[in-house]
This record gives sequence, structure tokens and C-alpha cells, in this order.
Amino acid sequence: MAQLYYVGVDVGTASVRAALVTREGLLRSTAEEPISIWEPQSDHYVQSSTEIWEKCCTVVQKVIQDVKKDEVRGIGFDATCSLVVLDQNFQPVPVSQDGDRQRNVVMWMDHRAAEQAARITNAGHKVLSRVGGVMSPEMQPPKLLWLKENLKGSCWSKAAHFFDLPDFLSWKATGCLTRSLCTLVCKWTYCPPEGWDPSFWTSIGLEDLLENNFSKIGSVTCPPGTPLGDGLTQEAAADLGLNPGTAVGASLIDAHAGGLGVIGADVKGFHLPCEDQPFTARMAMICGTSTCHMAISEQPLFVPGVWGPCLSAMVPDMWLNEGGQSATGRLIEHMVKGHAAYAQLQEQARRSCAFTGGNVYSYLNSHLRTLADSCPAVDLLASGLHVWPDFHGNRSPLADPTLKGMVIGLSLSQTLDDLALLYLATIQGLALGTLHVLEAMREAGHDIRTLFLCGGLSKNPLFVQIHANATGLPVVLPDQMEAVILGAAVLGACASQDYSSIQEAMGKMAKVGKVVQPDHELQSFYERKYKVFLRLFAHQREYQAIMSPR
Repeated sequence: MAQLYYVGVDVGTASVRAALVTREGLLRSTAEEPISIWEPQSDHYVQSSTEIWEKCCTVVQKVIQDVKKDEVRGIGFDATCSLVVLDQNFQPVPVSQDGDRQRNVVMWMDHRAAEQAARITNAGHKVLSRVGGVMSPEMQPPKLLWLKENLKGSCWSKAAHFFDLPDFLSWKATGCLTRSLCTLVCKWTYCPPEGWDPSFWTSIGLEDLLENNFSKIGSVTCPPGTPLGDGLTQEAAADLGLNPGTAVGASLIDAHAGGLGVIGADVKGFHLPCEDQPFTARMAMICGTSTCHMAISEQPLFVPGVWGPCLSAMVPDMWLNEGGQSATGRLIEHMVKGHAAYAQLQEQARRSCAFTGGNVYSYLNSHLRTLADSCPAVDLLASGLHVWPDFHGNRSPLADPTLKGMVIGLSLSQTLDDLALLYLATIQGLALGTLHVLEAMREAGHDIRTLFLCGGLSKNPLFVQIHANATGLPVVLPDQMEAVILGAAVLGACASQDYSSIQEAMGKMAKVGKVVQPDHELQSFYERKYKVFLRLFAHQREYQAIMSPR
């Protein structure tokens, strides 16, 4: 019997990746291409949908070159929740004052619409109950409002189609305008089964989106993994190197694809607290440039400051809550590369290439172990150094994009040791941020017993161990480290109907690779560190109040 394959395509913040995946969930081949990011002004980040599609085609062609087209049964796409703007002829529309038509994507991390988001929050419409009570500038309504208010002539008047990037990719592949419930429910305020709430759009000044049954933002929806149209169009098949009609599954936001790639793994025999428990005892963490915390429930749970509950946004017929941190990998890189000892770090990592592969983070992990030679645990080295990690605002559970980062405990020294300790304290701050999200979810009714990590940061053993230590929960790592692409392939497998459901596909294709247990001897240390963490936030609020004009 011929082997069956599925292709997963993942469009991240800075690159496009693809994988050829077997029916059993093994990645046979992978490919990656960088994509451009432009920053026309502060807090504005834009991309090109044309370039993104071209890179998708390049990586797919690479991963399928050694197999027969007939063996590829389905393809699935995931992407960042960025906003793509096209005109009535499906051509790019500029989203910046410079008028460059090819730069037609407002990226997820673009915070230009912070003021519009605050206005929407203050209006207090009932749809906000499903986004934690606060509209984030990373969601689409404030971005749309910004475009109307600032680029009415060059963008808004010409725009005929507003896509979330995952839906743009599935449309490009199939010509089908059906939108995924994942994107519309999580980022656009769509609420099944009722659908769009016209009063919301009217109340924020975007009543023009009601025209033609909301055709500009999506009239027809379906759950992730649903087969779209007649599969790949002739044109898309030629671009990708696949057969026309190859099944295409309704897409996912990248973090949600990561959730599918890990959360359904069979944990029998690993002696985990989530064993013999429903999926609701698990939380998936997708850790990359930013981090998303994905928890599912059988009934809707409303968590202040956390997005959701969203029905069928990741797993069909299950409710999703999504917490997150806007800058994690990006913050670690910012702290390390901005330090005075960074050049020395690069040189030391290069010299120790045989042990660290030249990776600066592997070297830092090794250097910390050396510093902790006479210390019971590396973690304790940062007892006097504390980081509040919201350098790009707080996504959850405080849902305040105006918050800033804080570092307490610096000295005049700028040695490599100091850099290593700041790196350690930053990771601890991020782990305590995860604990902050966890506690908010638990208070609302979630019973989370195990963390399932994937994404680039899950490859850093120090990041993983500190998350286990700070939360007191075991961490499961997937056997296929590219779990986000695996999740995208699950969509293709479901669309091909080789599996009867998303639940069956992710249960058969996702597998446990490694379990990291918490060091319970550090429980008291992290309880105290968490008290400091919460006080940092309280102090920031206090300082803001002192400095505000009276």
C-alpha cells in the first residue's frame, strides 16, 4: 500500500515553513523561507501577502519533490492573525501612509490601533465578554477602524476584502471565500451560532461592513479542517506543485495549529496528572516570538483578561480560552542582544562551537550551570534580579497594552555573568507570567494539570524547565518538535477524510516526546518570586498614578 502524506504550511512572524507529514504524524521533510517585515513607523509592522504566498509555494515544492503528487492527500495552512487587505479584483491595497500596494498586511504585533482599541473597550459592547472584557490592538476591529480613520482614501475606500492571513491562504489555494471559525471567532468578534452582531460594528463606526451580508469580512464560516470548495484550484496546484483537487482544510491561527499538534497526544504510561482525564486538563503553550496559552472546556468559561470563550475555534464543539504574552522569544532576544556583553557572548559561543553549536542561548545555559556550580539550582542565581516582562504590553490576564517592562536588581557591572543572569531572570519573568495566566484560568473554572509546549522556545531546555518549576506542573514536549506544522497537516488529513474528525486526527498524529517534571524543592523560591512579580505590577500602577497630571 502506498504511503499517504499531508502537507502542513505554517506562516509565522518572520518565516514560512512547510512539512510533508505521514499518516502517523512523522515529519518526512521540512523547508523554510524568510519573509520580509517592514516598520514604516513606530509600532507599525507590515508585510506583503504576495510575497507570503510565493514563499508558501516555494517551501511546498521543496518538501514534496521526492514523492508522487498522488500520494499527497491534503494540505492545511496556519498563519499569524494578521490583517490582509485586497480590492474588488483581489489585488493588494496599501495599509501604510507610504502607499506601497505590495505592503498590504497589518501584522498581528502592529499596535498602531491602541487608541481605537481603548475606545472600543470603553464603549463596553456585549461582544467584549468573549475577549476577556478588553479589546486588544492585536485584534482586527481596532485595526479596521484605524484604517478607516487614517487611510480612508488610499485604503478604506478601495478595500473589498479583509482577510485574516490564515483565511487569505485558504482562499488563495481554493478560491473559496468561506472563513474559518478559528479566525473570525478569536479575532473578529464573530459568535456562532448567531454570527455577526451588527450593533457592534455600527457602534464603533464601521457600519459599512454590514453591506452585502458582511461580504467584506466573511459571510460563510466553517470549523477548522472542513474541506474547502473543490480543493486546490488549477492555478494554485500549479503554483504549489500538487494535483488540482487536493483537499484543503479550513485554516487555523498559528498558535491554534500548535495546540492541535500537541494537546491530543496519547499520554498513557507517562504517569501524568492529566492521564485518564479529558483534554480539558491540558493547556497547550505555543512559544515563539510571542506565547499563546490555549485551554479548552466543554462549557463556556469567562476569564477576565483572557480571550474567549470561543466555540469550535481550535477543537470542533469545544470552547477555547486563549491567554498570551505579546513578547517572549522577542523579549529574550531584546534583552540578550541589547546587553553590553553581547559581542563577548557571541565570541565565546563561537569558540565553544563543539559543545553549543555556536548557539548563544545554549552557551548561556551552559554558562549558568557553571555559575551555579556551588548552588543547589540555577534558578536561585536570580534571587535578587526580577523582571516584569511586558515590554510590549500585557495581553493577559491584565489585558493592558500600555504596561511597560521593569528590571529590578541591576548593578554597574556589564560582564558576561551579568548578561547570563539577566537572561535567566527574563525567562523566570516569562514563566511567572504563564503562572499569572494559569491562576486566572483556574479561578474561572479550568482544571489544568499538565502543560504541553511547542514552538521555538520549547527547544530551549532552560525555558522548559523553569516553566515546570515556576508553575509546579509537568511539561510535555512533542516527539515532532515542529508541532505547529504538524497541526496544519492535521487540517489537511481531516479535509482528505482519511480521518473522521479533528479529534481523531490529532489523537493519531500527535505523540509525546519527552516529559519534564518540576523541581518541587524550588516551590518556596517561586512562591516568593511570584509575590515580587505581582508587586512589580502594583508598583508600576502606583508610579503611573504619582506621575499623572492632577
